[in-house]
Amino acid sequence: MRVQGPNGTAIASAPAPAVARQASSGTFALSEPGMPQAQTPTVALRTFGGIDALIALQGIEDPAERRSRAVKHGRRALDALDELKLGLLAGTLDQATLLRLKSVAADLQGGSGDERLDHVLGEIDLRVAVELAKAGMS
Repeated sequence: MRVQGPNGTAIASAPAPAVARQASSGTFALSEPGMPQAQTPTVALRTFGGIDALIALQGIEDPAERRSRAVKHGRRALDALDELKLGLLAGTLDQATLLRLKSVAADLQGGSGDERLDHVLGEIDLRVAVELAKAGMS
């Protein structure tokens, strides 16, 4: 059984045929089967661009967009490594810095499509993994 909600597709319904009324007697009656009825326009399929459309659009990814996202993740990882270095040198390393480093490590897993960029991101990922291992975080 398929349940369709407000994000599903639905057919727009045309108004029901009008019931013929007799003005003289004050009552109404259904129109005769032999009488021609007014033509109703063809009803088009009505769709809403809901969740299904958004998911389909997210699956289409531009290579330039993927590369720029990978560069952004690499820069965040380098910033987190710099923050770690400064915290170690100042003696003020806190747990939040390590947690941030761990979260940026998860972002480095996706590929960019560019072989050289993927190599650099792999090196950054290795350095992040080494620092997390030294800190005792897996």
